[in-house]
Amino acid sequence: MVKKWMQKAFKEHTKGALHRQLEVPQSEKIPSTLLNEIKNTPVGKVAHNPTKTGKKSVKVTGLLKKRAVLAKTARDVNK
Repeated sequence: MVKKWMQKAFKEHTKGALHRQLEVPQSEKIPSTLLNEIKNTPVGKVAHNPTKTGKKSVKVTGLLKKRAVLAKTARDVNK
C-alpha cells in the first residue's frame, strides 16, 4: 500500500495548470459540474461547459482528464 499518495500526486503536478487549461481565473473555484462533465466525457471528444465560468467547450485529453479527476478527488477528501 502506498502511503501519502495524495502528497506525492500534488507535488508532481504543475500549480494552476487546470485553471489555465479551462480558462478559469485562479481566484475562482472550478465548478464541480464542469469537473464531472470532463470526467464523464471520453478522451478525444468535446466536453461542453454547463456553467458560465471558463471555456464554453473543451477537448478532453488524457492529461486534462487526469487533472480533473485529481481535482475532484481532492475536493471530495476535503469535505
